[in-house]
Amino acid sequence: MKTRTRIALVFFLVTLAIMIVMSGSIYYFVIKYTFNDFYKRLQTRAAVAAGIMLETESATAFQQMRDRILEKLPEEEDYIFEITGNTDFTQEREQLHLPQSFFTDIVGGNISYYQKDNVFFAGILYEKDAHRYIVIVSAENYYYSHHLANLRRILLVAIISVSLLVLSASVVFSRYIINPVQEITNQVKEINSQNLHLRLTTSSVHDEINELKITFNTMLDRLEASFATQNNFISNASHELGTPLTGIIGEADVALSKSRGPEEYRESLSIILKEAERLERITRSLLFLAQTGFDGKKQKMEILRVDQLLWDVKETIDKINPRNKVYIDLSLIPDNPLKLKIRGNAQLLHLAVSNIVSNACKYSSNKVVVLSIGTTDEHVVIVVKDSGIGIPESELQYIYDPFYRASNTHSFEGYGIGLPLARNIVRQHQGAIVVTSKVNEGTTVRLTFPFANIPGN
Repeated sequence: MKTRTRIALVFFLVTLAIMIVMSGSIYYFVIKYTFNDFYKRLQTRAAVAAGIMLETESATAFQQMRDRILEKLPEEEDYIFEITGNTDFTQEREQLHLPQSFFTDIVGGNISYYQKDNVFFAGILYEKDAHRYIVIVSAENYYYSHHLANLRRILLVAIISVSLLVLSASVVFSRYIINPVQEITNQVKEINSQNLHLRLTTSSVHDEINELKITFNTMLDRLEASFATQNNFISNASHELGTPLTGIIGEADVALSKSRGPEEYRESLSIILKEAERLERITRSLLFLAQTGFDGKKQKMEILRVDQLLWDVKETIDKINPRNKVYIDLSLIPDNPLKLKIRGNAQLLHLAVSNIVSNACKYSSNKVVVLSIGTTDEHVVIVVKDSGIGIPESELQYIYDPFYRASNTHSFEGYGIGLPLARNIVRQHQGAIVVTSKVNEGTTVRLTFPFANIPGN
């Protein structure tokens, strides 16, 4: 069953149920009021009938009141029975076809009511000159027998009419509700990997449907960016892997083209080895980048001190590049040692920070690079600042794409993998990385990590 049909059916059934309950309630309360009102009228007529038949002095007055005020009811009959001894009213019961309880209640001083088909009975106890009488008035309840039948027909016709009206409204309403969703479905069907630039049409109305469209468009933005990054990655990876392979194959072909001396072979093998090592470094970087794209749940995490991490990174950079000028600024270091502790994988964090610091040294031509430590209320902050060539503002959005290198880095060696790798590692540690840069003024990289949650502190 389609959603549109299901909505219309539910709306119709709910409305129909409400109509039936309301109609039944109206009918019930009308009947209850009708019965009570008619019994009251019979009770009044019983008192008047007793006055006419038993009060000789006022009989004429009672008769005149009855003729002027009280309308004659259909099939109205009056009965008066004197209570004598221990009578069981057998004859009266058989005459009127009434139950014994009807007479018993009256003898006990209560007003008694009884219904037999459309005929209603009301009985009262009347006392006159030490005599006690049972006065009974019966009549056909014309309103019950005729008008309630009309009320039933009216309610039935109303239920049927309203049901048809509600059914039509339900169909229109369901179309009104589903059409925007159907429109979204039709537009989404037209979007595929070849036209990810298409977007759903939104409006200025702030409702759930428009919010759904905006959410879809945001998802499409991410998908388009992911596809573009993937295509860029494949294109650059093919180029980066192809260059050393071409060099290896070309040098091998040259070496094998004719007989050569030992020195020439040694020179060819040296070139092949150099290109193979370059290929190995690229391949290893790609594998490491892919591995750090996972959630890191299998990585061993421990409590680390950030200041010790920076000293270890400086030691590594000093060994790799003795001409560096890395300076660690401890002026903002917190007094509380707990604010220097984070939970992470020492090897991965060392790799991420050392890549960033190494890039800072390389692209600043070994000018001073400052490492700073600071804290916020919930995070420890590492800042790496250099005074190198910087990154063009228009290219900052691409710095995390694998193999992407800024347009002003052609004179520097590199593969464009260090920063994407660092970002993956930082994200594994629930951290954040922010890069700001100005051309010919330098680049600042800000790393933020949450404090370690140490039990007992």
